[in-house]
Amino acid sequence: MTNAVILETPARFPRVLLPANLPSNPTDLEAAQASGWFSALRTAITELKPEGVIAALSASGMRGRGFPGVPLGDKWESCARAEADRKYVVVNAFQSDPAVLTDRILLERNPYAVFEGAAIAAFTVGAQEIIFAVRAEATDAIRTLEAAFAIARQAGYLGDNVMGTGLELQASVRPLEGSYMLGEETVLLKGLEGRRGQPDQQPPYTTTQGLFGKPTLIHGPQTFAAVPTIVNGGIAEYLETSPKAFAGTVLVQISGAVVQPGIAEVPLGVTLREVLDTAGGVPASRRLKAVLVGGPSGGLIPAIGLDVTFDQGSLQKAGAQIGSGSIVVVDQTACVVDLAATLTRFSADQACGKTIPCRIGLRRMAEIGQRFCDGLPRGDDVALLNDLAVDIVESALCDHERRATLALTSLARYFRDELDAHIVRNTCPAGVCHPIAKAGARTGAAS
Repeated sequence: MTNAVILETPARFPRVLLPANLPSNPTDLEAAQASGWFSALRTAITELKPEGVIAALSASGMRGRGFPGVPLGDKWESCARAEADRKYVVVNAFQSDPAVLTDRILLERNPYAVFEGAAIAAFTVGAQEIIFAVRAEATDAIRTLEAAFAIARQAGYLGDNVMGTGLELQASVRPLEGSYMLGEETVLLKGLEGRRGQPDQQPPYTTTQGLFGKPTLIHGPQTFAAVPTIVNGGIAEYLETSPKAFAGTVLVQISGAVVQPGIAEVPLGVTLREVLDTAGGVPASRRLKAVLVGGPSGGLIPAIGLDVTFDQGSLQKAGAQIGSGSIVVVDQTACVVDLAATLTRFSADQACGKTIPCRIGLRRMAEIGQRFCDGLPRGDDVALLNDLAVDIVESALCDHERRATLALTSLARYFRDELDAHIVRNTCPAGVCHPIAKAGARTGAAS
């Protein structure tokens, strides 16, 4: 099992995804049933029916955890209404952020919650097959899922007659290898089909034309794991702990300049400051400079911005995103200019190259960021940076393009003093970039 610290959270924070009563053996079906798992699946099939499940999801206010956070009720209803001889449910557990383990931990420690949520989804939209798409190197998660499926099949939760209801349902794990782009849902579906990993224009949406051209419902593991709680009547808990537009909890991985790095389950609607408090805050010997929220394609929030509400809408307005759930706390020893430039270069390197704004625009942004670090900026670089970002976002084909601009644009928005130190004075306050030495070396070589 992957080694990770699960952080203690305040009692007022609901624990839906990683509850306190998880069995020590994650594939122990009897213990899972004793804790309430699979009762929601029975309720959905025998009492609520598809229309009732969709109504419960709509009433909960829950949205998908990805960008732009489509309401679950709307997405499920779209797939349910699509007419086809076969439909699929796909659990997007690839988690392309190379440093984040939240989904992997969820699959390893609470596999039945994710499976039950996916099974409820399959029943609701009329799908016959569930596919868990998992990073190939997540071997512990893959073994746990395969063992859980075998036990669930023996217990009648998989097969030709699920729970004696006549429902046909199969589930499998598909290990995948690939780049950062596989986290995008249309790219992931192409990976499952064995095709080149490039995104598709939407619409048509995956709910009507997805895997192998069939209607497909695709969510991350955290979204599916929350569904049983809602179906079992946990709607009030969601509405009480989160804003109406963004309900539920999310797993975050906090690292960097904090007392205790680890993974925490936090409700949407609390502040970023409260999220950081679960990791003990910043040590007294260090000074918080910025918080990178959302992974490699996330944005930088300044120390004065910690009271921003932690939900998709508020973070988007602040120039960041929930993204992979990664939160990296940056102290005074780090250079945010160098950090933003490195993140943008990573995003440019990982781009699939299908569209010109992404293939060329992100590369130009990465070059501007590097000029800041090297002490070779041009007079119009900041204006050009912002113009490029607007063009890329407005003409983007996929979410990777839309979000890859956040690192540098949030840098220019919140950290202009440190940026101007590099541009105007050729100095790096953190002592990381050494722009004068690099600029001098290049000037000498050119002469």
